[in-house]
Amino acid sequence: MKQVLEWLTKNHADLVRSLAELVAIPSISTDGEHQKEIDKTAELTCAQMRQAGLENVEVLRCGASNPYAYGEWLKAPGKPTVFLYAHHDVQPINFPEQWLADPWTLTPRGSRLFGRGAADDKGAITAELGAISAFLKTRSNLPVNVKMLVEGEEEVGSRNLESFFQQHKKKIHSDVIVVCDTENIEVGLPCITYALRGIAATLVEVQSAKLPVHSGMAGGALADAALALDVILARLYWGNDKLPIPHFYDKVRPMTAAERRALRLLPADEAKWRRDFGILPSVRFATEKNCHIFEQTWRKPSITVIAQEASSIKGASNQVLPKASAIVSCRIVPDQDAKQVLDQIQKFLAKDPPWGVKVTFKSQGLVDWWMTDPNGPAFEAAIAALRSGFKKDPAAIGCGGSIGFVGPLAELFGGAPALLLGIEDPKSNAHAPNESLHEGDFRKLMTSLAHLFENIGALPGGKVK
Repeated sequence: MKQVLEWLTKNHADLVRSLAELVAIPSISTDGEHQKEIDKTAELTCAQMRQAGLENVEVLRCGASNPYAYGEWLKAPGKPTVFLYAHHDVQPINFPEQWLADPWTLTPRGSRLFGRGAADDKGAITAELGAISAFLKTRSNLPVNVKMLVEGEEEVGSRNLESFFQQHKKKIHSDVIVVCDTENIEVGLPCITYALRGIAATLVEVQSAKLPVHSGMAGGALADAALALDVILARLYWGNDKLPIPHFYDKVRPMTAAERRALRLLPADEAKWRRDFGILPSVRFATEKNCHIFEQTWRKPSITVIAQEASSIKGASNQVLPKASAIVSCRIVPDQDAKQVLDQIQKFLAKDPPWGVKVTFKSQGLVDWWMTDPNGPAFEAAIAALRSGFKKDPAAIGCGGSIGFVGPLAELFGGAPALLLGIEDPKSNAHAPNESLHEGDFRKLMTSLAHLFENIGALPGGKVK
């Protein structure tokens, strides 16, 4: 491994430049206005795959999907095949006035690399290709077979990914899944994620009239749709207790005693969390009483109003508004059923509407939760690899976010172990202004991936589970 690791050190500046090339392309998938940029990023990813030494590199699509970049190296007979995943699409800028530098220029500042997509998830593309390059440029081979897929629509819910998997299941079939799109709970502490929350989201629309009416003529007489919506949404307020939706927690799987013991060993610093989240001094946490923040965000369901609309403040006038809408997004946990949760939320919000306003709903998507047992040969290989890369024992953690394809893909591969390795940290600001990647952890992740390839390749009989 000496030559491999030395290559990563000597070529770090070039790898950062490769990341900068990816960040420079505004491959925003959420607004439908950047298709050329998404196509360009897929082509650039393919070019970087070829440069790393991958073969049979191509842009793939599934129906009308955004492009996927695919490459492989399959010259290690008898060794396991590792499926590497990342995505090249990114979130929009949002609040451009808050960015300290051009979002599309990778900008070093202190110990971090700033730019949209640096952490989520273009850094993972570079990290995976860096580990591959380190072997192929020094030893001319890899200790495992590799298939790498870089998706172009993760930020819009991976809407075609399961169809893509079915269409190309023979091509992509592998023994181990590796995803670098999760978090380390603090800088320098490597984490393996073994549980993900799912999503059940709905659009709530309230209507009181067909047209807006001058508030001087109808104010106080006509039902205000915006206020009615706010009254409806206020039913979700939970204070510091459970969400007040009937039967909402009936299927929630409690943490085991062993999980709680492991949770208590993790670093916990409320002052740091407040700084990382940017919480105002007067605002308290909304966690349930005596509930650890990690348990709350990893293993408890949550509800967030992620959008609300009645009229624009800029274009406001003295009118009673006839329509208002919001998107209510729920994170679900083991063993909740996404469709049942959506039904529970909709029934709860529809009951006894203020002034009898019309309330309608439209599903905004369902994603199942995922949980695995972080034990077995592949996980042992990953733990050892992270220990070698970070010089610290890794932590097994949950995640409050969702990666909907992990469970279905593991099943498609016959129960393949899925290794979710952290690339972000609490200061990464993924989806927010001034997104960044900690450069030290970026180096350590690449080193860990190189060790992971070596460790998996050395498993007796190639058995990964």
